[in-house]
Amino acid sequence: MIKIVSLFLIAMLVLAMFGRLRFPGQKKLTSMKCDRCGRYRIGKGPCACGKSKT
Repeated sequence: MIKIVSLFLIAMLVLAMFGRLRFPGQKKLTSMKCDRCGRYRIGKGPCACGKSKT
């Protein structure tokens, strides 16, 4: 019983460590959003809402 509980706690520890990881492309994705409407921009052109500064 103690072995099962300790394995469960180790598994929870590993999941917690993966939850704290930051993915490498996360900063790039937040910079690709439109400043005004919040939608993602595709490519280098202006946003589809027409209000964004490029």
